[in-house]
Amino acid sequence: MAYKMEQTMRWYGPNDPVSLQDILQSGASGIVTALHHIPNGEVWTIEEIQKRKDIIEKAGLTWSVVESIPVHELIKTRTGNFKELIENYKQSIRNLASVGIHTVCYNFMPILDWTRTDLFHTLPNGAKALLFEKKAVQAFDLFILKREGAEAEYSSEEIQEIKAYYDALSPEKHQLIIDNILKGLPGSEIGYTLEEFKAMLETYAGIDAPKLAEHLKLFLDEIVPVAEENKVYLAIHPDDPPFPLFGLPRVVSVASDARRLITDQPSPYNGFTFCTGSYGVRADNDLPAMVAEFGDHIHFIHLRSTRRKENGDFFEDNHLDGNVPMVAVIDEILKVQEKRGKSLPMRPDHGHQMLDDLNKKTNAGYSAIGRLKGLAEIRGVEAALLYNKSK
Repeated sequence: MAYKMEQTMRWYGPNDPVSLQDILQSGASGIVTALHHIPNGEVWTIEEIQKRKDIIEKAGLTWSVVESIPVHELIKTRTGNFKELIENYKQSIRNLASVGIHTVCYNFMPILDWTRTDLFHTLPNGAKALLFEKKAVQAFDLFILKREGAEAEYSSEEIQEIKAYYDALSPEKHQLIIDNILKGLPGSEIGYTLEEFKAMLETYAGIDAPKLAEHLKLFLDEIVPVAEENKVYLAIHPDDPPFPLFGLPRVVSVASDARRLITDQPSPYNGFTFCTGSYGVRADNDLPAMVAEFGDHIHFIHLRSTRRKENGDFFEDNHLDGNVPMVAVIDEILKVQEKRGKSLPMRPDHGHQMLDDLNKKTNAGYSAIGRLKGLAEIRGVEAALLYNKSK
């Protein structure tokens, strides 16, 4: 029997410019969403979960994956009332399972969720894409944030180049960099002022990558047994981008990180959101090999492609272009599904803003037409691979 990926789309709730009707017309059957209106750390009640589930099902769709139940910063630093917050997290897992939702995506990135410096980078064809510009981040770090000790991480030549870049910024670009880094992108739960961000950085003093990895293990030690009891699959999203920013550690960036996670907690309910765009930013990640190695623990899939530049920049490319070997990745996913005897939920991710959507207000990376194009391309690859396997 051939198992197709379960086609889903992310939806940001009733205020999302892309409606459930739009998603239904795309051909997707599943919805990936979260209760963004509930403050971080509070319990997701059965009533609130059911209310969202009813809206989705009334539209003829299924709530397939939660993305995400945010992990509170106090859990990551293990300070304050982190024990109470972990108990709240456990209860949210139980409540989701009680109404039939059994896959939860989450991340363990310190302070900032996914980070880009330009949300509307114009491509040669006129479409707009998400861009990460390395010098913009460095200029923010050195000359806007003025992070203590940052100079020691750069050579004198690099500092001169970054200063020249910073001095040439227009007031509009200067403010745009601040806004895009601090104010939170779609799916981010919290935005910061500059002073708030500086204060948050201080809470991570003394927490390096090994310490943060230990905190993640301790968190999983607590929640994986609850996930097992309730048959909820936990799917950690990789760091985005998968390297340190502003002196903050990253612990879910490469294959060795994934290996550590399932060695520490080998439960089948402890696993990954396999995001090809995030892992694909690093040339040292062999994506098809990672799918083959970690396939038994992949519970959710984000398919998108990033294109790396030699200077450290990257942008969101077409789903079948960029540095992600998408055909090989999908081929490995189909093998994993056949081995496991089940379909895995997948969503096309970070589509370009294009065509009529250029004239609409959309969540950056989550306009309708660009994701529809990505879904169509992914479907075509999957159909071709399944056809070849059937011959």
